[in-house]
Amino acid sequence: MDIALTSTLTCPECSAKTTAEMPTDACQYFWDCPACGAVLRPLPGDCCVWCSFGTVPCPPVQAGDGCCG
Repeated sequence: MDIALTSTLTCPECSAKTTAEMPTDACQYFWDCPACGAVLRPLPGDCCVWCSFGTVPCPPVQAGDGCCG
């Protein structure tokens, strides 16, 4: 199984898209939108901003290991 390490976050405030590499060893609970400055946090039930706002969920979820941490 190939694990994607890059995902595109879409800001729910301004709809800006930012492609970045996801951490493989930690959850990312916060993301500062470079376009509008909004601080993104995971939606209820998600473990990180990648699972909430990314085009690809975080690497542990992709691997079937459940939430990070």
